[in-house]
Amino acid sequence: MESLALTFSSGWASGVNAYLVVLVLGIADRVSDFAQIPDELGSWEVLTVAALMYAFEFVADKVPYVDSAWDVISTVIRPLVGGTIGVLLAGDSTEISGLLGGSVGGASALASHAVKAGSRLAVNTSPEPASNIALSIGEDVVVLAIVWFAIEHPYIAAAIAGVLLLVGLVVLYFAIRLIRSGWRRFKAWRQRRKARERPRSAAG
Repeated sequence: MESLALTFSSGWASGVNAYLVVLVLGIADRVSDFAQIPDELGSWEVLTVAALMYAFEFVADKVPYVDSAWDVISTVIRPLVGGTIGVLLAGDSTEISGLLGGSVGGASALASHAVKAGSRLAVNTSPEPASNIALSIGEDVVVLAIVWFAIEHPYIAAAIAGVLLLVGLVVLYFAIRLIRSGWRRFKAWRQRRKARERPRSAAG
């Protein structure tokens, strides 16, 4: 059950920033050799690739519209990483445990990724980049804190991740409604503008 709780937390975090999750777990295994963290995540090859990809995402995630394009690309990557970590955390247990771990990690990553991607679309309606930068930094801090805390306190971290996921889904729901309402008003405004321009064109 502890590994399942850690899987859920790391899965949720992977949906936000998968490469940072791999770095935190891998470095923790290197520093303290935690028994619950698979040694594969602490290998230098994995850490090097994760560090390079995190550096790229650190920049891309703070640029308006580039972050949304990166989210589209990451739609497959983040749940895949979350599911893979879940399978690794299941270790040498039964095939069913591995399947359960992969499912929990992948599903929680996909859900949190949907929240992140949808939130970024809403934020990108604002022309200034400060909100993107602040949100991105905040996400990284939360991911770092949740994953590091989950290593020592998996149940509490899983509960926190669950609350964050639920809140994120509610916020996403209202954000989508707001975007749709704004889009409908914009279309109505364009139609009224075209209607006013037609008589002028006919008179000309």
